[in-house]
Amino acid sequence: MKKILIIEDDLLISSLVQFRLKKDGYETHLVKDGNEGIKAIDTLNPDLIITDVMMPFRSGIEIIHHAKKSQPHTPIIVLSSLGEEEQVVLEAFNLGVADFVPKPFNPNELAIRVKRALS
Repeated sequence: MKKILIIEDDLLISSLVQFRLKKDGYETHLVKDGNEGIKAIDTLNPDLIITDVMMPFRSGIEIIHHAKKSQPHTPIIVLSSLGEEEQVVLEAFNLGVADFVPKPFNPNELAIRVKRALS
């Protein structure tokens, strides 16, 4: 079973993502800030990371940097509100993220993107 780490501080969004991915049979782990996210990357060894960009304590970019150093082959999907941090999204792609999903998003579309990132 594939392990997916969800790093998202918005409880409604993280619950929606977790619910949709569990429906597809993934093992999901949810953390609510950047510090927890970095710890979880190191202890969990996830098959996929889904992270927000703007979060408490550590930014999504810091999380991506850490993940790419410690687990360079783990795909990362970035969730973010379009427009508010366009430059940050470009930086995330330069760091090698697999995909970007703008908020608000369709949970079924996210599930398809997850499947594609894991294949």
